[in-house]
Amino acid sequence: MHNAVLKAIASLCQEGKTPTVALTKARLSEPVAMPHIIAGITAYKNNPKCIHEIQTSVQSEHPTERESQLDRIESKLDLLLSILQKN
Repeated sequence: MHNAVLKAIASLCQEGKTPTVALTKARLSEPVAMPHIIAGITAYKNNPKCIHEIQTSVQSEHPTERESQLDRIESKLDLLLSILQKN
C-alpha cells in the first residue's frame, strides 16, 4: 500500500471518520494514482486492523532511514568544517 494513502487513511480513522476514496484523496500529501487509493480503501474495508499493523511496521522502518540520513548530513558537515578550518 502506498505510504501516503496509508497516512491519509490512518488520519481519517483517528478522527473517527470512515475512509472513502474522496476523503482519502483530499488528505493526500502528494499525488497518488487512483488505483493505489482504491487498493488502500479496499484493503481497509476488508480488514480495518491491517492499517494499524502496516502503520506500525512502516513507523519502525523510518527511524533507521532517518538515522542514516542524519549520518550522511553529519559526515558532509564534518567535511565542510574541515575544509573551512584549513582555509
